[in-house]
Amino acid sequence: MDTRKLTEILGATIDPEQRQQAEEQLSQIHKIIGFAPSLLQVVMLNEVRIPLRQAGAIYLKNLITSGWQEKDAEEGEPLPFSIHEQDRAMVRDIIVDAIVQAPDIIRVQLCVCLKTIIKHDFPTRWTQIVDKIHIYLQNPDANSWMGALLCLYQLIKNYEYQQAEKRVPLIEAMNLLLPMMYNLIVNLQTDLSVESVLIQKQILKCFFGLVKYILPLDLITKEVFTKWMEVLRIVMEQPVPEHTLQVDEDERLELPWWKCKKWAVHTLYRVFERCSETMCGSLTPSNSVPQHSSKLYGSPVNTREEYVQFAEWYLTTFTGGILEVLLRVLDQYRNKVYVSPRVLQQTISYIDQCVTHAHSWKLLKPHMFAIIQDVLFPLMSYSDSDEELWNTDPHEYIRLKYDIFEDFVSPVTAAQTLLVSCCKKRKDMLERTMHLCMQVLTSRNGEFGPKQRDGALHMVGTLTGLLLKKKLYKEEIDSLLSQHVFPEFSSPYRYMRARACWVLHCFANVRFKNEVHLVEAVRHVVNALLNDNELPVKVEAAIAIQMLLVAQEKVHKILEPQVKAVTTELLKVIRETENDNIASVLQKIVPLYTEHLMPMAYEITDHLATTFSKVLETDSGTDEKAITAMGILNTMETVLNVMEDNPEIIAQLEKTVLRVVGHILQHNIMEYYEEAMSLLCNLTQNSISEDMWKVLELLYQVFEKEGFEYFTDMMPVLHNYITVDTNAFLSNENHILAIFNMAKAVLNSDSEDESEIYAAKLLEVMVLQCSGKIDNCLPSFVELVLNRLTKKVKTTELRTMLLQVLIAILYCNPPLLFTILNKLQESVPNASITEHFIKQWIHDTDCFMGIHDRKLCVLGICTLLEMGPQRPNLDEVVPKLLPSCLVVFDGLKRAYEARAEGDDDDSSDDDDDEDDDAMATEVLSSDEDDIDEMNNEYLANLARMTVKNSAAQGVNVTTTIEDYVDTDSDDEDDEPEDTAIECYTTPLDDQDCQIDEYIKFKNTLSALATTEPGLYHALTSVLNEEQQKELNAVFVLADQRKAQQDSKRIEQSGGYSFTVPARVPTKFKFGS
Repeated sequence: MDTRKLTEILGATIDPEQRQQAEEQLSQIHKIIGFAPSLLQVVMLNEVRIPLRQAGAIYLKNLITSGWQEKDAEEGEPLPFSIHEQDRAMVRDIIVDAIVQAPDIIRVQLCVCLKTIIKHDFPTRWTQIVDKIHIYLQNPDANSWMGALLCLYQLIKNYEYQQAEKRVPLIEAMNLLLPMMYNLIVNLQTDLSVESVLIQKQILKCFFGLVKYILPLDLITKEVFTKWMEVLRIVMEQPVPEHTLQVDEDERLELPWWKCKKWAVHTLYRVFERCSETMCGSLTPSNSVPQHSSKLYGSPVNTREEYVQFAEWYLTTFTGGILEVLLRVLDQYRNKVYVSPRVLQQTISYIDQCVTHAHSWKLLKPHMFAIIQDVLFPLMSYSDSDEELWNTDPHEYIRLKYDIFEDFVSPVTAAQTLLVSCCKKRKDMLERTMHLCMQVLTSRNGEFGPKQRDGALHMVGTLTGLLLKKKLYKEEIDSLLSQHVFPEFSSPYRYMRARACWVLHCFANVRFKNEVHLVEAVRHVVNALLNDNELPVKVEAAIAIQMLLVAQEKVHKILEPQVKAVTTELLKVIRETENDNIASVLQKIVPLYTEHLMPMAYEITDHLATTFSKVLETDSGTDEKAITAMGILNTMETVLNVMEDNPEIIAQLEKTVLRVVGHILQHNIMEYYEEAMSLLCNLTQNSISEDMWKVLELLYQVFEKEGFEYFTDMMPVLHNYITVDTNAFLSNENHILAIFNMAKAVLNSDSEDESEIYAAKLLEVMVLQCSGKIDNCLPSFVELVLNRLTKKVKTTELRTMLLQVLIAILYCNPPLLFTILNKLQESVPNASITEHFIKQWIHDTDCFMGIHDRKLCVLGICTLLEMGPQRPNLDEVVPKLLPSCLVVFDGLKRAYEARAEGDDDDSSDDDDDEDDDAMATEVLSSDEDDIDEMNNEYLANLARMTVKNSAAQGVNVTTTIEDYVDTDSDDEDDEPEDTAIECYTTPLDDQDCQIDEYIKFKNTLSALATTEPGLYHALTSVLNEEQQKELNAVFVLADQRKAQQDSKRIEQSGGYSFTVPARVPTKFKFGS
């Protein structure tokens, strides 16, 4: 293919006037053999302008991502496009060269291409990548190293989550490449130029990826591991060039020297985390990689056997040396020498690991209080950078304080975690820390300023959980708050007022000895919310109010007089900050004060709707904005929920809510579809207005545009449209057509996901809800269901749901169903549709779940038996009918019991006070490790070590831990008694439904015994003794349920009535 012509087309794609035509040209030629290699050659041409090369690289990336893997054609569909093997071979030959030679902006796209190629072709079709990387790393030209290392990184990343046995090709490659990586970084360590340090950083990233989940001991022997530990030590100790201090602090952390140190400490932390977690946390079996486990190869007890020796050796050999290096990093920070936040955070996290392990704690113990005093305390104190951010951008200050993603990388969060760990687990640490805090808080000679007081209160609040467990401190909480927290609400320093609110939020669940202090706490935070001029203070006050409301029931009454003012202010703060946490506060307040807020319901909803629009206008695609918008929609839903018994108020709110929902649906803002559907569900819960019927048309348009992707989200609303006002639903045939067309589109889509089950359920709901009123539509229903049943059905859930649609039609109108089936039979002359349907149904009776499905199954069988001469031939299934019914009744019994247990389950959480003794058990002595003794893997490994050590002493241990562990194996086959789809109710599920499946079943069989004794005998003669007992038990239950029904009916009609006065006889005569 002509690369010159291809270059011209790429040039046209970045010209707005020619773009469409150029994209059409590319679409026409991209399937031609030779296109992909030619495109890659254009991307490699240095004489081509960078924007064109970038456009080509992006097109190539998309082409390879979608077309590299060969795909099989679906039945009746053309073969999907994939790049020809000839082209794939040519691309594989030059892709590594292209990455090595390309500038960074192009490399990014080519690395994505390489990732896809490695995923599908290494090692089966393409082992040469290892040789290519090897050649470039051997090359003395330093310009080739970065590209080669980026390729190697993609190779390693491909195996990141693979099980150990599947990593063999990577390990074989690394046998060749790991020594080269090591030699390269060792040779570069004396060179502190930008280029050298960037290559060192990439080597460390590769090493980290290699050992992140599994440490391959065959590849990384003790000798090799020791060498890499030395590399990491040197990187951590290497001074950062002085000129970096001239760079602005916000940009300094992105400099390559700090990034290199970040990857070094990240690796140290990761290895130590996996090697030093002593008898705690989850363990992964030797042949798998955890998705969420943070430990794998670990300490001597809590590890896989092949790592036991390695872990012991690691912990005793390296802990001291690494700790020494990292303590120097903390010393730098203590002495006001710049340390990047990420390096500081990882260093503190490493120290946190040291606390729980006895060996490392002994080394750390002499330094720990100095770390608390000189590192953690300053970190947790209000800083100059905090002050600057509050001044310049208070909104960003608030966002950072409540950003959960920031917590993962924040040194302050790491400091909090370490403080709690050492005070919880190690003796005297809590006492010494609290002594330091009280020293700061009680100082009156100016030794400590307000920023230090902020740090002290920050530490106290962080330790709340521990303080409330220790009687010594628990007794003094009232005085702590009244003497050192309440006065700060009047502080001239805004950050101290915010900190006071935060501390009350931390101590929200404390049991105040004096209720006056609780009243005072509420007064202070409410005053801060309503009257403080600083937005961050208002936010902290709002969160404190929420926590007090959650934890202290007495606060409900205390806050009541000011709840309207508080709500109004919260609405303003939500709008100004666009903070999801404040929306959560409102979600707590609205249900608690429903009556007080009724007059404000419209104002609240309108305010939220306007704020939602503002968030959408300023949304630049960030997660924070999306979370805030969702919080606002959820708050609107809360308002609708609590006002649902007030139709006048709901009618007022409807227009405002529809304004929001309409905007979401008409502008296809898909990330909020789920919340929009929840709001519509609330608005259709009890009645459906004219405007809401128009929304059904809008939903249908959304469905047609977006396909069935959001069908399950729509399901509750569609169910309401059918069931809440059935007459209005039936009054317009377009309503019926819309629902049917949606179900039809889903069932004909072959999506093979749960949306098909919901579509079938919707049809069943229509049949039962509109019984006798949509008979003209039922032939279409039957045809649709049968068509789907003739295709491959992968799940029993879908098959039984499709059968249920037919059973529902049978139950509502048996002659009609069989008339429809007989008409359809004309197109299928070789097999009986009716016979097949009934056989499949009876075969699947054990697959019906929940109460509704089983009830309908029984009622359907009863209807079938009651049809008399019109009944289709049942000879083949008659022997199976009653045994199948007994299986269904057994399931029904369990389902009713499960529902009753659920209704009776009023479990309450007991607030158990924990005393000093409980606390004391948590503190470890210096030679103890922190162990999760109930961890299954820990027990299993302990068992292995016991057997091993016993064998060494000549003792044969045969008993296993499993002998004493209750595995609940009896419950393995228990199916869930309630299905998710059961919430979509029909008239059969109404509480006052008079149709009882037990009574119906007994009456049907009793009638058959009289009217068709031959059939009755054929049905019952096959039952064995056990089944006969089960049948009698069903009959007994039927009689009990009939008695209950009669009793309830009499009770509802006013009880037993004796209208004729009883005459008391005066003489008694026995006999005649």
